[in-house]
Amino acid sequence: MSEVWKARDTRLGRIVALKRITASHGDRFQQEARAIAALNHPHICQIHDVGPDYLVLEYIDGKPPAGPLRLPDAVRIAVEIASALEAAHAQGLLHRDIKPGNVLIASHGSAKLLDFGLVKSVSGDIELTRTTDGVVVGTAAYMSPEQAEGRTLDARSDIFSFGVLLYEMVSGRRAFNGTSTIEVLNAVLHDDPAPLPPSVLEPIVRQCLHKAPSRRFQSIGAVREALESAARTLAESPAPLGRSIAVLPFANMSADPENEYFSDGLAEEIINALTHIPDLKVIARTSAFAFKGKHEDVRGIAEALGVAHVLEGSVRKAGNRIRVTAQLITAADGTHLWSERYDRELADVFAIQDEIAQAIASALQVKLTLRLVSSGHTPKLPAYDAFLRGRQQMLKHSPAALQQATEYLEQAISLDPEFGAPHASLGLTYFLSTMSSVRSPREMMRLIRAEAKEALSLDPANPDPYFLLASVAAAYEYDWTAAVELFARAQAETSTMPEVHWAIASLYLQPLGRFAEAVVEMERAVERDPLNAFWRGVLASHLTHAGRFDDAIRQATDAMARDPTNVVPVYTMGEVHATVGAWADAVRFLEKAHELVPTDAMVSGTLAGVLVRAGARERAELLVREMGETPRPLIGRVLYHVIASQLDEAAAWYERAINGRDPFALVFASGPLTQELRQSAHWARLARTMNLRIN
Repeated sequence: MSEVWKARDTRLGRIVALKRITASHGDRFQQEARAIAALNHPHICQIHDVGPDYLVLEYIDGKPPAGPLRLPDAVRIAVEIASALEAAHAQGLLHRDIKPGNVLIASHGSAKLLDFGLVKSVSGDIELTRTTDGVVVGTAAYMSPEQAEGRTLDARSDIFSFGVLLYEMVSGRRAFNGTSTIEVLNAVLHDDPAPLPPSVLEPIVRQCLHKAPSRRFQSIGAVREALESAARTLAESPAPLGRSIAVLPFANMSADPENEYFSDGLAEEIINALTHIPDLKVIARTSAFAFKGKHEDVRGIAEALGVAHVLEGSVRKAGNRIRVTAQLITAADGTHLWSERYDRELADVFAIQDEIAQAIASALQVKLTLRLVSSGHTPKLPAYDAFLRGRQQMLKHSPAALQQATEYLEQAISLDPEFGAPHASLGLTYFLSTMSSVRSPREMMRLIRAEAKEALSLDPANPDPYFLLASVAAAYEYDWTAAVELFARAQAETSTMPEVHWAIASLYLQPLGRFAEAVVEMERAVERDPLNAFWRGVLASHLTHAGRFDDAIRQATDAMARDPTNVVPVYTMGEVHATVGAWADAVRFLEKAHELVPTDAMVSGTLAGVLVRAGARERAELLVREMGETPRPLIGRVLYHVIASQLDEAAAWYERAINGRDPFALVFASGPLTQELRQSAHWARLARTMNLRIN
């Protein structure tokens, strides 16, 4: 019927989808334009303009849903599509072509229903719902029986097609198959699809797929209500552990205690390999390593981390020989699913990692695609050794450790220029230095981009560097189109680093005011790394921005109990109390945060502003003098002035923060602490500088 182009609207400076219709389908073209124009729904692709032979549509950067999806994701997407169909049916419009190709899941996870080229009205003349001249229109595998036979249609036909789509989202296979269109249509008319595994969705799908319309749900609204009930059931039920694993730090059995970096690194590399297994929940390093040296019972560890399986092992390194033992344990009863001992040359360490990952995949009956094989390069041992030492230092996050990590990673690169992993880790080290205010953001962003690009050129199969490029696009270039495309590539794999979820939430969704979606991203980070106080503290901040203050306090309190030395949840407690105007409580928490990081200008500036509101101006001015004229991060002075209602000064410092590419200029762009500045005459200019939409 048409061809679709990605295009730029030069008048409004936005990316759009340009749909050009072929002459023989002009009537359907006008029909589609009227149908979309009649609908205004967040999960329906919107129309911007219409011409004699084209439509200008909303550009959606996404992919069709590809099953099998995680049950919570399938339910969420199904609710969104059902609500879109409900809006269409309320206007008397049948879609008639519900299928995966006509649904896009945007990079932020939201579903969009599109392609209303076969839409029909059910208002007025009932003959409008019949096919034209006996020709069956639609896609055979997703038609309802009555549509396949060319009979009169109503909303229940779309419900059947919706059920076929939902079946495929859950199972990963088509409900009706055949080697020809005739065979497929025959299956639609006469066959029942293979049963789905028991779940909250199974009875909903089954009722949608009744051959007789009278036995289906009688409205898409009823389907939506059933799906929302299923979502509540899932939320109230403990998540099934099933395919889930924590890799504990391998014990260092070497004579030299300094070889601990090697045993830790081996465990971490196995974690990284396992993250490439679809539908396997793999706990991130920080939480898994929280039990290092504690000799706790495996059942207790598994319960704390929310996993069904635990991998533990040991490493003995002597000269050019290595001995690795590993055992995969079922937490419920302590039985060993698999165990092995490897006595090899040190150069075989990469093969050992792969073999352990393959053995785990086999034991758990899941499929693994090894990235080490696809990268096509076996690192030189001295470079790998320096890489492991650098990674160990990088994960400590302190300024001194980040500097030492940089030196080790640069050494690894010089020892093996074809080894991509050190470039990716060096880019992440630079990124952490920027967020920790160790180095100038403007200086570091260019270095981050260079290392990420080099990592991808050496190892194109590794998706992790894309999140660094996406972060640079957002925080340095303010290029939101590039950012969303790169973040989508970073999430191409089933399991994603918590850092990726954090960057999407904090540097992309939050600045755009999409707080609920940002919360979901941070919840995914916490799921991967449940004992990490930093992620829970950030989640609490996003909950604050979303207006969920009780939930924010609950998460921050939990994080402080896990790690009283981590400043993020403590600062967030100050932020949430300042947001609701509880100035005395805000001062109490921010003073504690200031004790933890006395040189952090963001903490000092927020505390100083809150002290002004609490009537302690003299103490506030002292803190501001201590911050000086080059505070790090620059956002600290912004927060001080805006909380103290000094908007001219706040705007001037915000401009400095933007020009200096302080990432926190984005983090706080839509947050509650800067609300008064956003309501001022200064904001339009500042927002335009960051390419943010002005509300």
